[in-house]
Amino acid sequence: MFDIAEELKKLPETPGVYLMKDEHNQIIYVGKAVNLKNRVRQYFQSSKNHSTKVKKMVQHIQSFEYIITRSEVEALVLECNFIKKHNPKYNIRLKDDKHYPYIKLNLTDDFPKMTVVRQMKKDGAKYFGPYTDVQAMWEIVDIIKQTWLLRTCSRNLPRDIGKERPCLNYHIGKCLGPCAGHINKEDYRKIVDEVQDFLGGKYNKVIKEIESAMAQEAERMNFEKAAVLRDQIQAIKKLEQKQSAITEGMHDQDIIAYSKTSEDALVQIYFVRQGKLVGREHFYLKDTEDEPIESIFRDFIIQFYADAAFIPKEIIIEKVPEEIDNLESYLSAKKGSKVKIIMPQKGTKHGLLELARKNAELTLGQFGEHLKQEEQKTTGALADIKAALQLEQQPNRIEAYDISNTQGIQSVGGMVVFEGGQPKKSDYRKFKIKSIIGANDYGSIEEVMERRITRLLNEQKENSFAKVPDIIFIDGGKGQVSSAQKVLDKYQISVPVCGMVKDDRHRTRGLLYEGKEVILPAGSEGFKLVTRIQDEVHRFSIEYHKKLRTKAQVQSVLDEIQGIGKERKKALVRHFGSIERLKRASCEEIERVPGIPKNIAANIYHFFHSN
Repeated sequence: MFDIAEELKKLPETPGVYLMKDEHNQIIYVGKAVNLKNRVRQYFQSSKNHSTKVKKMVQHIQSFEYIITRSEVEALVLECNFIKKHNPKYNIRLKDDKHYPYIKLNLTDDFPKMTVVRQMKKDGAKYFGPYTDVQAMWEIVDIIKQTWLLRTCSRNLPRDIGKERPCLNYHIGKCLGPCAGHINKEDYRKIVDEVQDFLGGKYNKVIKEIESAMAQEAERMNFEKAAVLRDQIQAIKKLEQKQSAITEGMHDQDIIAYSKTSEDALVQIYFVRQGKLVGREHFYLKDTEDEPIESIFRDFIIQFYADAAFIPKEIIIEKVPEEIDNLESYLSAKKGSKVKIIMPQKGTKHGLLELARKNAELTLGQFGEHLKQEEQKTTGALADIKAALQLEQQPNRIEAYDISNTQGIQSVGGMVVFEGGQPKKSDYRKFKIKSIIGANDYGSIEEVMERRITRLLNEQKENSFAKVPDIIFIDGGKGQVSSAQKVLDKYQISVPVCGMVKDDRHRTRGLLYEGKEVILPAGSEGFKLVTRIQDEVHRFSIEYHKKLRTKAQVQSVLDEIQGIGKERKKALVRHFGSIERLKRASCEEIERVPGIPKNIAANIYHFFHSN
């Protein structure tokens, strides 16, 4: 048993990170401290000065653990990593699921190629972005393809040089042909360096280099090549004109401002590269009513720049964040050079902040109603479900299960997960039914739940199977629900289980909970969410089952019996429902199956009873 009072006495007076956990051993809050003993003890002392959010959080803390660090900056980095990894309920989180694209140059290759990706990885490549204006990004990609002729093939170079003919791109002048040895590694790398300059916003440098090359081609009377270079210069200048120059210098800056309501906040960030505004993005932060804006900016900077492709030398911010010295050290270490966070009071930089602030207010006003509607579809729907089922707490993580099979052959199970009313596809899971033969949904559900709960009890903390669902939905009625409940009772797991029942037209009708059918109003957000979950788990299970069928023809123990072909196998499964029932059948009962003659029935009976 975890004794919080005793554990508080053991806390060291050193920098570190602490992890608050609930009754399910789930991490609900991550924090850092200069002095772990003093900071963690504050949560369990008088709550007079605690914010509303902290008061709610403390009610759910059942245990905690901590990790000591050598410095505050090291603790800050560790805090950021834990927040990204566990997504704790009571931390400020950047919810940005748009996944804007990046342009990637894989510089670890001898002959790098350019690709467009949606996620950054630590693979040694150089990433540019994210591009909030996707159309503008594709214009940049087209200019690069026309100007520098980088390879686009998937050949392994230099290993495959000379092994095959150059592709069509080489023959139509869209590639320099490194696969055929028409350009060496050093010359190709010079081209890649020019592309990096261009993507870095150094347009003037690139234009001068192309102008020099155009002049040389004109002197050699290569007027067609010179004309191509001229068109490239015009395309780059056209792109440059689209990006508004907002500073006189050639600086790289990020400008961060905010707008706040009584409940939420919106942070607006402008990306300025080489003195030009190349993009902007906003982040909507929920449940920040008690959070000081200095704390919000601190958390924003930590999380945003944790995965940023580029960190500028200067970050202009509307409010001085908490721990500004630690933040500058953290950003400088990530960038590899000095990074300054400044809050100008006047001048051009202050004017940029005002511009960003006004846009933050406009964005919050413009999208506020839309965001509220989206909130109603998610949180509002969960509130409907809580009220309808009379649950003590509003569910956040919903796991739904369904079984799919074809005439009792090759049953599979599907598990989908919704968190906060939204699907979390990274936590979806598939199950091949192993212990049940035939169309036995009850037994199949029991097997799936047994495997799920076993993994819950045995998995490492970071695995999604270690997360305890707030409620379980089963696509089915009383039998399926009872099968799932049986497993939960076996392991003494207390999680509500509901059946998702359908009407005669196979459409969602309501929920089956504690033996009674609960009808949600058809137009309510709760009903719509249940419908989405039921449709999604059914789709997921069916797709998995179809995938297995296309890989190989369904195999069965019946294939080993002489005289049993495809049609007879179907007839037997259709008649008996499962192999287990067929095993128990007498020879006379087998003979009654349409299409099964006496000699084949005898073969089947002796096959199962000969041992």
